[in-house]
Amino acid sequence: MQIYETFSDAINRHPAQIAAAIVLLLFIGLYGMTMTQMETGAETYIDPDTPRYILLDKYQSTFSSDAIMILVETEDVTNPIILDYMADLKRDLVRERHVTSVIGITDYLTNANGGEIPTSIAEVETAKEQIDPALYDRMVPATSMTIIQITLDTGLSQDTEFEIVDSLDTVIRLSDPPPGVTVSLTGTPAFAKQMMDEMGTSMGSLIGIAMLLMVLAVGILFSAVRYRFLSVAIVASGLIFTFGFMGLTGIKINMVTIAAFPVLIGIGIDYAIQFHSRLDEEVRNASLPEAIRITITKSGPSILHAMLATSMGFIAMWTSPLPMIRSFGEVCVIGVVCCYLAALFIVPVFATLLKYQPKPAPEKEGLALGDRYNLGIGKMAGGISRFPLIILGICILLAVGGFSVDDQIIVNTDENSFVPPDMPARVQIDKVTRAMGPSSATPIFVRGDRVSALDSISWMHNFQQYQEENNELITGTRSIADLVIQYNGGRLPETDAELAIVLETIPPELRDHYLSGHSMALIEISTIEMDPQIMMSFIDQLQQELTWNQPPPGITTSLTGMGEMFTDLITKIRETKTTMTILGFGMIFAFLFLVYRKSLKAATPLVPIILIVGWNSLIMYELGIDYSPMTATLGSMTIGIASEYTILIAERYYEEREKGLLKMDAIRESIQKIGTAITISGLTTVFGFSALITSSFGIISNFGILTVISVGFALMGAIIVMPAILSLIGNGVEEKAEEKTAA
Repeated sequence: MQIYETFSDAINRHPAQIAAAIVLLLFIGLYGMTMTQMETGAETYIDPDTPRYILLDKYQSTFSSDAIMILVETEDVTNPIILDYMADLKRDLVRERHVTSVIGITDYLTNANGGEIPTSIAEVETAKEQIDPALYDRMVPATSMTIIQITLDTGLSQDTEFEIVDSLDTVIRLSDPPPGVTVSLTGTPAFAKQMMDEMGTSMGSLIGIAMLLMVLAVGILFSAVRYRFLSVAIVASGLIFTFGFMGLTGIKINMVTIAAFPVLIGIGIDYAIQFHSRLDEEVRNASLPEAIRITITKSGPSILHAMLATSMGFIAMWTSPLPMIRSFGEVCVIGVVCCYLAALFIVPVFATLLKYQPKPAPEKEGLALGDRYNLGIGKMAGGISRFPLIILGICILLAVGGFSVDDQIIVNTDENSFVPPDMPARVQIDKVTRAMGPSSATPIFVRGDRVSALDSISWMHNFQQYQEENNELITGTRSIADLVIQYNGGRLPETDAELAIVLETIPPELRDHYLSGHSMALIEISTIEMDPQIMMSFIDQLQQELTWNQPPPGITTSLTGMGEMFTDLITKIRETKTTMTILGFGMIFAFLFLVYRKSLKAATPLVPIILIVGWNSLIMYELGIDYSPMTATLGSMTIGIASEYTILIAERYYEEREKGLLKMDAIRESIQKIGTAITISGLTTVFGFSALITSSFGIISNFGILTVISVGFALMGAIIVMPAILSLIGNGVEEKAEEKTAA
């Protein structure tokens, strides 16, 4: 390509100026890094402009109880000393900015005790008798635990909520709780804040570990060249460019995109090593300017093809309906491009400025380790090419087994299981769950201009009764109808006027949880804990029954809530992982067809990758690893990574055939000549991906295990499966004629 000639000429003529430009870009990247932001929440799972998200957002802003909560734990939370402490804590909390109310058991005990906080156990017991039992159990789920609920101003941004969490945490630390009392923040905002903090810590740790592993890998596997650690510096530069681009363009980091950076380190080191090793090879036989020209013009286009093939798998992720998967694909594409460009320019500029000289060739008796390895895998490839059907039969059988069990692999969308198990907010939520019993609630959002009318509330009551009587998965239901019956002597009112009076007698803190004005109401369907597949069936059945049992005219009902959203994600993940994989294959095939202009040549490198995708499913099933928003990308990512190895083998095979070698000899030579290079490339990639395994996020560590195994499968596909496939190509008259001529 002419552009690479231009690049090489510019580097040879103006290396200092180009180096200055690179340094300037690095400073811009560092500045952009300071602008990077993280995100959590529903918008990372579904697009904010979709009807499902809009409905969920409306429900959460109107009825959701996902408030900031303070969990107070001690031997007896109703001890007068503890109550006095909580009353003082409440006065401090309510003064905080954006806090509209603070409600705890002390409020109800004070009201029941004539406006004074109880000062003796007898006063506490007397006050408890005057509090609604359901309300008391909600505020004090266990003798040793109580919950203080903090309501914030509406419409606050996530950043503001996080600032409030920090402020409240400071108030708690300064409150000087009595001995034996533990006070901690929990609830959705605290959970999201701590998850984001953990994401930042985890990302820094993952990148640091990946870079250390790269130093180790390059130090061991790339010691034959001078300045061996230049490749690590190039990858670091590529990451700075990537982070800088993300910060300047507003691309946010979420729980899935964290994993992109070790992936980029593993892939980017390969580009740097290939440019560096080619330059080291050429400079031994030519002047430095000529070596730079050959390196850029020869390696530049070939590595570009590998980079584009890898990008195809990541671009396929852009079609996912899950924003976090799309952002993972976007960051990976940006990253591989940045790493490629960094290697393309930094290697020759560095070599020119330092007047690069290769290391003297070591004088050794006998073959070097790399040469012995090449000969060994060359012989192995020759053996494979003699019995291709047996090898392919075994590989295909394993892949078919993987595809057959793929649908049996569980899809996990429980965000609570993704985060570190020792994260404080998760620990506190688990405590509340254990105290109040394992259960989940599916909200039904009721809307219309007269949801508070008698016929609407009567419909809610009848619908609830039917569900409780006919669905064994339901443990209970709750709506404004239950409160109306409770505060009306155990029966529904007979007129709208009577209903209006009853509604006024219900305490606002109870009524507002199920009714908002006259236009919105909530039915909570409490269920037993269910696995994802049963939950999906339950949601579908409930939707059908809402369609069959229509509410009064002018009233609409919709299933919503985070549980419904995560259940819907199960279907989306199953559908999109297959779609992304097929699209990845299609895009790489189209790309290779444009390069080779022959469909057989374009399809050949893809056959091992199809088998690898099946092997991935088999290993997931055997290891008991679930599909998640992270592992759902494994298929398309495997396509991008493995295609580089199989394409390199195929291209070298065609090159050897053009030199006149017969099929079997060409297979052996192609594997023998680049076997070490591919293996080193795969091992360095494995080192980079291995950092993912150390993540405290289960969703990332599982992905790390699978990607390391997948890269191993990719090497097997290139070194074992490709020779078997290539040995079956070209059989027939043309091959026989060649063999006779050679004889």
